[in-house]
Amino acid sequence: MLRDAKLAVLRASHASHLSSVLFSSRWRNSRLLILCYHGISLDDEHRWSPSLYISPDQFRARLQCLRDRNCTVLPLGEAIERLDSATLPVRSVVLTFDDGFYDFCAVAWPLLKEFSMPATVYQTTYYTEFNRPVFDVMCAYLLWKSSKAVLEWPEVIGPAIALTEGRFSAAVAAVKAHCIREKLSAQAKDGILLELADRLGVEMGGILHRRILQLMNSAEIREIAAAGIDFQLHTHRHHAPADREVLWAEIDQNRERIERLTGRKATHFCYPSGKVLPGVPDLLRQRGVTSGTTCRTGLASRSSDPLRLERVLDVSTMTEEEFLGWLTGIASFLPSRSANSSYGYPEDK
Repeated sequence: MLRDAKLAVLRASHASHLSSVLFSSRWRNSRLLILCYHGISLDDEHRWSPSLYISPDQFRARLQCLRDRNCTVLPLGEAIERLDSATLPVRSVVLTFDDGFYDFCAVAWPLLKEFSMPATVYQTTYYTEFNRPVFDVMCAYLLWKSSKAVLEWPEVIGPAIALTEGRFSAAVAAVKAHCIREKLSAQAKDGILLELADRLGVEMGGILHRRILQLMNSAEIREIAAAGIDFQLHTHRHHAPADREVLWAEIDQNRERIERLTGRKATHFCYPSGKVLPGVPDLLRQRGVTSGTTCRTGLASRSSDPLRLERVLDVSTMTEEEFLGWLTGIASFLPSRSANSSYGYPEDK
């Protein structure tokens, strides 16, 4: 009901040109739209997780929309500096991508080059070295792809688990609990993935060949950084606890690898899954982090805390009217149930 009402308001504002007036206003030109993308599908990820992924065609349409409406797409660092100094150009937008999955290199980057638009990748780094599918996420994806009604694996999950809607989380939790109990290494967990795929009847060869749910490797990061893509902090293991020593170790490991691969400073940060725990922004500031993006939905302004910047997550389920609503700014005046929520995969990492 709420979404239907919001869509009706957005359509009316677009039809009456109210959104166009706002788009060219001083109010909008003093604000920054930071768009967040999680993944551009290599295959069927946007059907698996439409609340996070979009298809290549939809992403191309978004870039075309930015071009058609004469938006100024800025590099993240420049945009934050100009936001603070009140010198933003008209219709300012920043493109950010979380985690650094291979689909960025394979799909998003070629489109960004075609449209001559800059972007920032918030890169986790543990799996860039391991270079295999991210374990927790792939568990959820395999369960979704399976046509099996039941997962039977007594030595790992105990009693069989029915794979009905709403039960995937129980299956993922059971597999993860086994890995924790047995203190399995990344290599051993990768073996668990292969056996899980076999038990579910999912052909893993094609998934591995397409590199679905794998991060970019070091060579790919180095190559596209040299071509102008900005890489920034997202922690080493996608983990930002409030414990100072653990958090700083995550930042230090992440920063060392990014700066070694790119040859550039990494001082901007994205909170894993958008979760901002109490005290973490201050700890980040003490470690030389100058900005932090969240999943609090909205446009960033000079009054925004630089370590708690708003973003808008663009996904398959966002309509053209909603995208235009955020681009023009009209959507920021409408209520949002998810304004302070975090996000994650169907089974979060």
